[in-house]
Amino acid sequence: MADKEHETKAEQAREYDASQIQVLEGLEAVRKRPGMYIGSTSAQGLHHLVWEIVDNGIDEALAGFADSIHVTVEKDNSITVSDNGRGIPVDTQQKTGKPALETVYTILHAGGKFGGGGYKVSGGLHGVGASVVNALSTHLEVQVIRGGKRYGITFKRGHVDKPMYVMEEGLDQDRHGTIVHFLPDPDIFRETTTFDIKTLTTRVRELAFLNKGLRITIRDERPETPTEDDFHYEGGIRHYVDYLNENKTTLFEPPIYVEGEENGITVEVALQYTDDYHNNLLTFTNNIHTYEGGTHEEGFKRALTRVVNDYARQNKLMKDNEPNLTGDDVREGMTAVVSVKHPDPQFEGQTKTKLGNSDARTAVDHTFADHFMRYLMEHPDIARKVVDKGTLASKARVAAKRAREVTRKKSGLEISNLPGKLADNTSKDPAISELFIVEGDSAGGSAKQGRSRLTQAILPIRGKILNVEKASMDRILANEEIRSMFTAMGTGFGSDFDVSKANYHKLIIMTDADVDGAHIRTLLLTLIYRYMRPLLDAGYVYIACPPLYRVRQGKMQRYLDSDDELKELLGQLPPAPKPQIQRYKGLGEMDAEQLWDTTMKPENRRLLRVDAQDAINADQVFSMLMGDKVAPRREFIEDNATFAELDV
Repeated sequence: MADKEHETKAEQAREYDASQIQVLEGLEAVRKRPGMYIGSTSAQGLHHLVWEIVDNGIDEALAGFADSIHVTVEKDNSITVSDNGRGIPVDTQQKTGKPALETVYTILHAGGKFGGGGYKVSGGLHGVGASVVNALSTHLEVQVIRGGKRYGITFKRGHVDKPMYVMEEGLDQDRHGTIVHFLPDPDIFRETTTFDIKTLTTRVRELAFLNKGLRITIRDERPETPTEDDFHYEGGIRHYVDYLNENKTTLFEPPIYVEGEENGITVEVALQYTDDYHNNLLTFTNNIHTYEGGTHEEGFKRALTRVVNDYARQNKLMKDNEPNLTGDDVREGMTAVVSVKHPDPQFEGQTKTKLGNSDARTAVDHTFADHFMRYLMEHPDIARKVVDKGTLASKARVAAKRAREVTRKKSGLEISNLPGKLADNTSKDPAISELFIVEGDSAGGSAKQGRSRLTQAILPIRGKILNVEKASMDRILANEEIRSMFTAMGTGFGSDFDVSKANYHKLIIMTDADVDGAHIRTLLLTLIYRYMRPLLDAGYVYIACPPLYRVRQGKMQRYLDSDDELKELLGQLPPAPKPQIQRYKGLGEMDAEQLWDTTMKPENRRLLRVDAQDAINADQVFSMLMGDKVAPRREFIEDNATFAELDV
């Protein structure tokens, strides 16, 4: 047997010759492996096409040649992006012998972003974006206005359909710009080719904040979602901080703003403190959101902590024998945006959204520290508020130290007094282990009886947990229900969080399908988002979907999720025998078998996975729903309320 296997491998080795080496010409490689260029062919990759074309307009703005970009979702779900930049060159590119316009859209790594003097800084795929969008589109048309003429060129799936030609002559010599119209290829984007206007609008708004003075408009021409928005912020990221804090109570107005340049790196920082207990720090490099942080974030944090402590010492706001405030102390309640423009950014990290340039750390540290210390000296009233905020955070941290130690134990089994008595699963493999957070002891009892003991752990909680949006760390850690969750997961919390230590790779929130259940779910999600965020990023957080009705007629039994489903089913059933309808007011009304069959059995259950890809909007929603300001919450409820029949 071994000899035969050896002979087979030897034969395969002999047959592996030059004929099996595939050479992909032009843009074939992009169509063959699109994920290598845009991440995926899902909705995320689809929207990435828009950003690549918009980024070209942004680069013109960064170079000082454009101040306006227009994005339109056409009726047929195609995209048009126009800018008033210089217009892509139309003369012959020497190396290819073709017009530069054609070269940019048909050859990878062709563009003005490779040290030729076209751009100082740029974002996107650095010369790859235009050709990639072309390769992945059914058709694409580019119009260029420059030198008193309008030029046009069209492509089909990356190949030239109509070579460059002059569409108009005799135009105003001062008119210039580029117009790109493309339709994504459904053969590539098989999951969806429908653009989400909310996703597009969120990013367009963000780009307008990050590029002060630039006007970006977005319009949706589709009849089902007609909208138009115009974003223009002369204050740039200062207005971004205002936007992030619009549902929060700030300690001072307006946000502190710092701008400077060192070694060719432009640095902008805007920050403001609120009365919250968590911080919100967003970092960007060349308009790319660096979710994983990096050297520019390190430089900002280092400078912020040092300057606050130095100011407090110099102005006798701290006693000589008191220890310095920590980074977590001085960032409590802070909202900040750090944006750098780097001529040669180097990205690293799992998702390539972490800046690695060491010179960015130094540039941000020096620029921010100098300006921030000067600001504090000139505004002693605001400086005292910043120091006092950090001092209160420090006291809360010390008060919470004992409770914190409890959460560092390895397993929930080491805690004997967990509320509701955690029923752990027998498997110690986190990959197959699930922790159900269950509302109420009654439902918890049914869940414990009906569960799979190998993979499913049950932690009942009694009613509504503490609203962590309004609580300090010592109060949070003094809450038994919350401490039980931290301990059971084994991950720690906040800045000490380590997702690799998670005892369960599924944390499933299982609450009643009523108003109270929704409130408890929101409180739990607020806790997870604010203090266990890496669980969301890892995809470990789920919401169970228990049924609302059970209908029985003879041997037929169906579980239903809504009044509409019930109405539809009753319209299909024969009148006799009369169907028996049970409405579940809560999980506790199900016996162990029913709860298992409908909500916990992997083959039957439906779980909603929770993520926080749009972290900015998530932060605002949690602040609005769970914070102190009543007016925004009332407006949200009035706009989004649905009505339920309650048994009273």
